[in-house]
Amino acid sequence: MDAETLKKRLKDLGFDFFTGVPCSLLGGIIEALAGEYIPAVREDTALGVAAGAYLGGRKPCVLMQNSGLGYSLNVLTSLNMIYDIPVLMLVSFRGYGGKDAPEHLIMGRHCVELMETFGIRNKVCGKDGLASALVEADKEIAKGKPYCVFIKEDTLE
Repeated sequence: MDAETLKKRLKDLGFDFFTGVPCSLLGGIIEALAGEYIPAVREDTALGVAAGAYLGGRKPCVLMQNSGLGYSLNVLTSLNMIYDIPVLMLVSFRGYGGKDAPEHLIMGRHCVELMETFGIRNKVCGKDGLASALVEADKEIAKGKPYCVFIKEDTLE
């Protein structure tokens, strides 16, 4: 899926607030969202800003690298999950299959398990599964829950 198509699909699902921490794997969608994307200094900060946007009537999407999930767990568990504040997390899956720079391999082995341990529904996507994952995520978000879509390398064109 190309970045413009992803942007359109997100907009069609009602997402209207975009923040996060840049990652080269998400560069295309961040570029497509120019003027609408608000960069954050850390992933937990992006989730806090997104929570505020939700409370202000917006439907937020946070973009981040999977290495930022560790920073994010406290916000997800003590804010989003306790107060039913939904958020879509589009997360680049660095270290998938043991391929990447060494600093990405540990989180790459454990990020899906980490989300499952904390009860956060998620889906790992390649080129074929992203559209259906967004629809599935939107259903969970409608219930006031966070949802994590892991995006493997070369998924976005």
